[in-house]
Amino acid sequence: KIAGGEILVEVADTSEKRVQGLSGRESLPPDTGLIFVFDTPGKYGFWMKNMKFSIDIAWIDETLQVVGVERLINPDTYPKVFYPPGNIKYVLEIGAGEAQKYGIDIGQFISYLQ
Repeated sequence: KIAGGEILVEVADTSEKRVQGLSGRESLPPDTGLIFVFDTPGKYGFWMKNMKFSIDIAWIDETLQVVGVERLINPDTYPKVFYPPGNIKYVLEIGAGEAQKYGIDIGQFISYLQ
């Protein structure tokens, strides 16, 4: 749960799943996403390698607070690497425009159930 609703997420909690991310997929269904779970907080970089659609990224710290949001990241930005504004433990990737749809912004907290 985040901001204005619930997003059904897949979990990327192993190094293999985190490396793969959404790369190679044709699309992401509306109201779904991928949450990356890291073992320790850090400044993890993300890029759009082998991506076929645009996304929004929410950077989330270990207290489950959103500390940054990148909107409408296009595959054409590759090889640019996007970094959070500080240490994070979670990253939520959702379809482009869904951060605005849900009202996701800095300072909000998520409720994440595994």
